[in-house]
Parts: sequence; C-alpha cells; structure tokens
Amino acid sequence: MIQEMLQSSPGWFNFIFFFIFGLVLLLVVLGFVTYSILAERKVMGYIQLRHGPNQLGGRFGLLQTVADVLKLLLKEDIIPKMADRPMFILAPVIAFAPSFMVLATIPFTDRFQFADLGVGLLYYVAVSGLTVFGILLGGWASNNKYSLLGGARATAQMISYEIPLVMSVLGVILLSGSLNLNDIVHAQKHGWFILLQPIGFIVFLIASTAELSRTPFDLPESESELVAGYHTEYTGFRWAFFMLAEYVYLFAMTALITILFFGGWMAPFGFLDFIPGAVWFSLKFCVILFLYLWFRSTFPRMRADKLMEFAWKILMPVALANIMLTAIIKSLFF
Repeated sequence: MIQEMLQSSPGWFNFIFFFIFGLVLLLVVLGFVTYSILAERKVMGYIQLRHGPNQLGGRFGLLQTVADVLKLLLKEDIIPKMADRPMFILAPVIAFAPSFMVLATIPFTDRFQFADLGVGLLYYVAVSGLTVFGILLGGWASNNKYSLLGGARATAQMISYEIPLVMSVLGVILLSGSLNLNDIVHAQKHGWFILLQPIGFIVFLIASTAELSRTPFDLPESESELVAGYHTEYTGFRWAFFMLAEYVYLFAMTALITILFFGGWMAPFGFLDFIPGAVWFSLKFCVILFLYLWFRSTFPRMRADKLMEFAWKILMPVALANIMLTAIIKSLFF
C-alpha cells in the first residue's frame, strides 16, 4: 500500500510523492475513459449489427476516440450572453472533481491504494453525491429551459436512486462488520458476497446505473426530448468535463462493485493465488464494465414518471427486505 511507504511526518516529500502518483492515476483514468468510449461504440456496433469505429487507427479504430478528444479541446469555448458566467464556468469543475476524489479510497490491490480510510465506503457515497450540485448548477447557469429541465431531472433522479444504492450495501456492511473497503475484501476470503447478497447486488447494479445516468436511466440528457439536457449550452473542453465525470464515475462504480461483491483482488479459488491480485481485479472489472455497456446497447429509455416510481415503490422496499433478511441470517448462522 502506498501510504505504508511514507511513515514520516507530512512534508514536501509526501506532497511530491502523492502528487506524482495522483498524476499517474489521472493518466490511467484518462486512458480508461478514452478506450471505454471506443469499447462502448464497438459493443453497441456488434450488438446492433453494424460497424463501430473502423477507420482511424486501423480496422479497430483505435485512434478514433483520441481524435474526438483533440477535436473537443480545439473547439471554440462559447459562453451564452445571458448565462451566469462565473457559475457557468465553475459547474463542470464541481461535477468532475468529486468523481476523481473518490478514487483515492479505492483499493485496487492489497498494496495499491492512496488512502486506507476506516470509513472508505461512507467517504465514497458522501463525496460522489456532490456531483449533483455541478449538474444542477450547470443547468441553471445556462439560462436555457432545456438545460434547467435536464438539471432538475438529474437532481431528482440522483437523489432518489442514491437512497436504495446506499441501502443495498448495508447487507455487505452487516456481513463484513466494517466500512473499510480493505476489510470488506478480506471478509470475502472464503466466499464472495455476490453469493450471500444476490438481492443487494441486483439493487446496487440497478441503482448505480441510474446514478451514472446511463441507459435505461438516461433521462437527464435524453437527446430526443431535452436536446442533451443540462449541458446543452456547453461546448469544447467544458462539455468534455461533464462527459469525463460520467466516465470516471463509471470507472469508480465498476471498481466499487468489484470490491463489494466480487472479492476485489482475491482469486476465486485458493489454488489460483499465484496469479497477481491486479490480474484478478482487472478481469472482474472488465466483466462488470461489459454489463454497463451491454445495458446501453439493449434497453429502451424509461419514462420519467416510471423511473421515479421504480426507485421509491420497488427498489426501496426490496432493499429494506434485503437488510432485514441479512440481519436474520447473520444472527442465526454467523
């Protein structure tokens, strides 16, 4: 673990060390965002029987997303005349910053983690909830009715689905007895929590999809209704910040599911322990990521009223029932 390498009191060495590793993590995340978009286009292309990017960068289009990023960075930065200029500029930063902050507490292996917090899971939930302020602020500051509608939808959706999201992991917390993500992984040494918490996993997967505003819960930015929603008036790199936040959260949420329900870096069987933990984490991560890409390629968008009813009338009771069932099982068998 990185922080074990720094036993001295905080100083310039600590600052420089963590700053450099923070930059390395940012580059890794940017690489993930670049090629997860390409993977998403490819998966959608294969599922929908059409070609994905296949021109720039060879037959697999490996440089297509790189070219798209360069195009965004070179585009003109337009700020509407009637927009609230300071808030308009600040909103993408508020939306993106929490998405990168939550990565600090994710243990990718037993030796690679930036901050081993005793309440790492609580930290993740609390910090990730701040992004909704950036989205609402961007919609309001644009002085555009479509943007405001998209921001309002995003706020209502993210607040509503965050409740079943948190409730779905209470079963994991009951079984592991800790909010520390490392402890949760070690508690799965003799069996992944997906086996003990299948209901919690399903609720978490559905609620996390809504939190990420991905199909079928992409109401905040539904192009056919709101002309892209809360970021309608954004262009160039400011628009890219909103998209970057979305895909960084996809990275973080996929990593979190790997930790909470699939044993993190641990091998599925003891005799496979000779394979490095980073390999197991990456394999599980890719399988879960494919689920999110698969959902976007197949499901139709839900109606706004049905989306809210689903959160409060179905996911909430199911999550509550899962907590009660877990408590009974723990008291009887553990």
